[in-house]
Amino acid sequence: MRRAFAPVQMNRITVSVDIGGTFTDVVVQRGREVVESFKVPTTLAHPERGVLGALERSTSLPADTVVHATTLATNLLLDRSRAALPSTGLVTTKGFRDVIEIGRQNRSELYNLHFERPRPLVERRHRYELAERVGPGGIVERTVRNNELRQLVDRIHRDGLDTIAICFLHSYANSSAERIVARALRRPGTYVSVSSEVAPEPREFERTSTTVVNATLMPLISEYLGKLEQGLAHRGVRSLSIMSSAGGLITTDEARRRPVQVIESGPAAGVIAAAHLARLTGLGRVISFDMGGTTAKAGTIEDGAVTTTSEFEVGGDSHHGRRIKGSGYPILFPFVDLAEVSAGGGTVISRDPAGGLTIGPRSAGAVPGPACYGQGGTEPTLTDANLVLGILGNTLLGGELQLNPELALRSLRTFGPPMVVAERAIRLAELEMARAVRIVTVERGLDPSGFALVAFGGGGPQHAARIAAELGVRRVVIPPHPGLFSALGLLCSDWVYEERLSFPKDLKASVRRLEQRLRRRYGTVRFRHYADCRYTGQGSELRVPLRTVDEREVRRQFEGLHESTFGFRLRRPVEIVTVRVFGETRRTKPSIAVRPSEPPSGGTRRAILDGRWTDLRTYARGGLAVGRRVSGPCVIDDYDSTIFVPGGWVGAVGSIGQIALSTTGGPE
Repeated sequence: MRRAFAPVQMNRITVSVDIGGTFTDVVVQRGREVVESFKVPTTLAHPERGVLGALERSTSLPADTVVHATTLATNLLLDRSRAALPSTGLVTTKGFRDVIEIGRQNRSELYNLHFERPRPLVERRHRYELAERVGPGGIVERTVRNNELRQLVDRIHRDGLDTIAICFLHSYANSSAERIVARALRRPGTYVSVSSEVAPEPREFERTSTTVVNATLMPLISEYLGKLEQGLAHRGVRSLSIMSSAGGLITTDEARRRPVQVIESGPAAGVIAAAHLARLTGLGRVISFDMGGTTAKAGTIEDGAVTTTSEFEVGGDSHHGRRIKGSGYPILFPFVDLAEVSAGGGTVISRDPAGGLTIGPRSAGAVPGPACYGQGGTEPTLTDANLVLGILGNTLLGGELQLNPELALRSLRTFGPPMVVAERAIRLAELEMARAVRIVTVERGLDPSGFALVAFGGGGPQHAARIAAELGVRRVVIPPHPGLFSALGLLCSDWVYEERLSFPKDLKASVRRLEQRLRRRYGTVRFRHYADCRYTGQGSELRVPLRTVDEREVRRQFEGLHESTFGFRLRRPVEIVTVRVFGETRRTKPSIAVRPSEPPSGGTRRAILDGRWTDLRTYARGGLAVGRRVSGPCVIDDYDSTIFVPGGWVGAVGSIGQIALSTTGGPE
């Protein structure tokens, strides 16, 4: 069904809600202006109550629209107990029931003799086979027999399964058998996930895994969205949109149909906000650096384009920001390409088995939070370290959150002299965060010194300049509303939907067909085109952004990209494996500019820098006018964050209220 989106009226109210591991952020847009923003502790046990409770604080209700980023899907799949996950069934081609268990030959722990793969989301007794067969060219070699289908349906019903994934061999080339089985299984109260609707592309293991993950999430995400929509309707909210992992908003109907695309909902929003800031301030190449309460994340933006990937593993492990292949469940869906490390404000400081100081991966979260919050936490965190060092003041969130330095000192003293422990922990954290930035730059063949580092999240501005110095980056930009920037990114996002087709016989006709499908379903009128290409015989593809849908030009683009990526070309034919079309519907973006809201003021507070006590100059961000410059070392206190300017750095207030840090003091 086509969904029409009315143009935004100047008095229209849109509320953005971003749930993080520690805080839930709310930003309210009226017309083009941000009229309200605040943070509240996250309610992890009942996230829909947390969203509704956060909205109760707003003075702007009733709103027309709520846009929302959630970590619910990620948290469910990270819960290895599986207690919250439904019993899921899988219907597949005869002989392929164990594909999701066999997987690939890669081992995430090569030298671990007791290594075990992630437990399959479908028990073997709930994997059902059907004697149908489609060839790789899409030719039906054996049709679905009615009597076998009836027996299959009866067996599934007897087993009491209401959540079913369907994935047949080569269904990306011909989905007729999947559609027949789906029609037979669909009934009220049943959730059916079909591979040709979720991931219509080759690689049987990854496609099956994607379809199974999608099926597993369907009842849980549907229930959550149902409760949330009901609660919002009671509060006068007319519609709800959800952030996708690819960096665009989608409808709740789409999130229910393909919940696999909201797994990395929250982190994507911050990168979109950084891209919007880059366009407003003329920054061509940007590293987005987001340090929240639980983790720190880095991504790249070049000429306004966010770097994305189509392969992701959810629920797996990571090592210093790199996801360990084979440790989670593969997903074939567009994701914003991010490196993530356990270095947030609530990250716990501890000792490793050898007695050395270490940080993470555990976080104090929203409850009990860092020791200095005074909510019962006793383990030291990075927030405690920054507080005792004087980088943070004794209050946060405009005085709503009082920090207790004595509790922070007591927690750090567990591991030695508290100031020494704090400085070492901060240094470890900054090295870890710099590693995340290197993954998305140096390890992608990009020189970070040619980028500007856009730092946000509650903790990002505290560490950004020192991380930049570690990487040779000379420009750092702190946006307006840094601690609420991901929530602001939701307001800067467009509606974005993706359709794909594998092994197109006619590229132009295939692109037109995908465009028509997007236009019919979502009313989209603006499109971006990509093709996943490879030399024949290769086992992996490169993503080519299409300037034209002429096949010869696409092949030339691929060969140029292959040479720039790998340093050579091959004398082989080029094949287009998958063509992708993204449909976009533009939304009115808010003005993110901030102006001085209070008289200029300054002061000092005692701090330790490089092992020595000093009187650190302090400024209130709300008192700094456009063009004002401050020299480090100093801190700039904001409602939702604190900006640390080291010695040798200069901060300048830009045209929209951004703080540009540089080692030379020149305009950025």
